[in-house]
Amino acid sequence: MKLGLGLYRASLTEDNFKFARQAGVTHLVVHLVDYFRGANPSLSTGSDLDTGFGITTNQGKLWGEDELNEIKRSINAQGLVWEAIENLDPSHWYDVLLGGPKKKEQLEDLKAILRAMGKVGIPILGYNFSIAGVWGWSRGPVGRGGAISVGFDARQIDLDRPIPHGMVWNMVYDPAAPPGFVPKVSSEELWQRLEDFLKAVLPVAEECGVRLAAHPDDPPVEQLRGTARLVNQPWKYQRLLDLVPSPASGLEFCVGTLQEMSGGDVYEALDTYSRQGRICYVHLRNVRGKVPHYQEVFVDEGDIDMLRAIRILHANGYDGVVIPDHTPEMTCAAPWHAGMAFALGYIRAAIQSVEGGTQGNQ
Repeated sequence: MKLGLGLYRASLTEDNFKFARQAGVTHLVVHLVDYFRGANPSLSTGSDLDTGFGITTNQGKLWGEDELNEIKRSINAQGLVWEAIENLDPSHWYDVLLGGPKKKEQLEDLKAILRAMGKVGIPILGYNFSIAGVWGWSRGPVGRGGAISVGFDARQIDLDRPIPHGMVWNMVYDPAAPPGFVPKVSSEELWQRLEDFLKAVLPVAEECGVRLAAHPDDPPVEQLRGTARLVNQPWKYQRLLDLVPSPASGLEFCVGTLQEMSGGDVYEALDTYSRQGRICYVHLRNVRGKVPHYQEVFVDEGDIDMLRAIRILHANGYDGVVIPDHTPEMTCAAPWHAGMAFALGYIRAAIQSVEGGTQGNQ
């Protein structure tokens, strides 16, 4: 297995690359979405975690070959490998998600991104086919020793709060959108939109040597903000894989999110999908509790036996990337870096313990 780290565009700096290498990281998962935080209370998420909301500044600009090559060169120069892009920009595919008038045009745009990734040599595109996205978290001292982390409590929020026009995935793609709200979306409608998406892009992904990696829904509730959720139970991952069969269709396996789900067993799911060879990369984070109430905690203190999870992956021959996803912040001058260093050290040691090696040259 390979130790990875997720970095956002603004964090793609030489210092953070060095931090990653010093922690034993060899591969990066990169978020390229450009956005800033909004502050319009009429569009607020209603969450203590996000007092505003994301506004994409991309305006539909595609990630092209030249831009991707430039980023890849900076990553490679520090001895790191660019393994995946995580998440599309909402401005790239809002009508794919919403079933709107620009759907066909945006599907062609997504094909262009896949072709650029193939030419540059970025093998995985992580995506989350969701309209509401990640919403409803709260932020507080819920980690060990009062470490700041996030949690979800359905009793404290309005799950039916509508999504304003011009917003998808908790990000505004059109600040000038007319008043009103996104219509309710049923499960059948959302699965049909997913099928349309996969039928359009998977043949191109196969041609380009890029795999699509689907993230499960977090929070994994039945519906959120008037819209259905797709993968809020472990077995629905199989439904997604079977919907449009393709070797390019895979999973972004978030262990924490699977554990949060009300049904199923995270170890059984991990065993099932790793045996199938469908896991593209792994988010390894720990949680305490399940929907409707859970909290994200340090990698070594939650409900998941992380060593057991690593053993399952190893037993089934998984040799892909494992990243911490996110983690509680530690009380110091660099809260994010300290929290990540702790998680990376734990995961690196767990992999070494299970694989029986030191990985000293990595």
